[in-house]
Amino acid sequence: MSMTVLDRHEISSVPRSAAQPRWQDGDAPLPSIYLSHGYPGLLDDALWLSELFEWAMTMPKPRGVVVVSAHWENAPTSITSPTANTPLVYDFGGFEQRFYELIYPTPDASTLGARIAAMMPDSESLHVDHNRGLDHGAWVPLRAMYPLADVPALQVSMPTHSPERLMDLGRHLRQLRQEGYLVIGSGFMTHGMPSRQLLLGTTAQPESWSVDFDSWAAQLLADGDVAGLSRFRTDAPGMPHAHPTVEHFTPLFITLGAADDPEGPVKTTVEGYKIGLSKRSFQLA
Repeated sequence: MSMTVLDRHEISSVPRSAAQPRWQDGDAPLPSIYLSHGYPGLLDDALWLSELFEWAMTMPKPRGVVVVSAHWENAPTSITSPTANTPLVYDFGGFEQRFYELIYPTPDASTLGARIAAMMPDSESLHVDHNRGLDHGAWVPLRAMYPLADVPALQVSMPTHSPERLMDLGRHLRQLRQEGYLVIGSGFMTHGMPSRQLLLGTTAQPESWSVDFDSWAAQLLADGDVAGLSRFRTDAPGMPHAHPTVEHFTPLFITLGAADDPEGPVKTTVEGYKIGLSKRSFQLA
């Protein structure tokens, strides 16, 4: 069997990941991040794999990772199984069989699960879905960032698409950053449905609705205009084409809510387009 792009990425990244210092008590809080996770084809993109891995290497290896992914919309608020080696969710179709055979055996995350539960308000119970593992909005980017699968990881479901309520959920997760946990909102900055021709291409040029929406979001993030971002359905150029459904944009509000200052400086870490869609990703302190 020929070597894949992912194989080559792991040959170069695993030794560096093994040597990455781990977060220790007294270290600065980890950032709150929003990443565009794309689709399983990310794992065939050497540049994108490198961008995510190098981003992970700019910070200590976290004690654990909390992901709110576009691919788990569920109320009441729930978390995935904290058991080690919980099977992944292969929530995609039409890809080569090898993608359905990939594994990402993360460690036991019971401690992280208990901390998430402790962060929830008394008025909201947290359900544990013991049958659900990480979906591709979590395990695909995490495989790029932490190829050894040596970081406990849990998903928190997205119980609503209300920016205000998601900001509030992010605020309840904020303390975890002080404890060495990485909080991730995982989506795709634009997520209109490309044509089949674009999906089959690797160099698809973005259409105007994708470029216009991405530029709008970048400017409002730079301005710290959270209220403006919350009006994306009505105010953003490129809508509704950029997000016919909104679940890939709304995790951004988890990221903002979990930041120390949702209107504070944004550090853009990944830019550009894949299959015509914006890969824009960023972090806040």
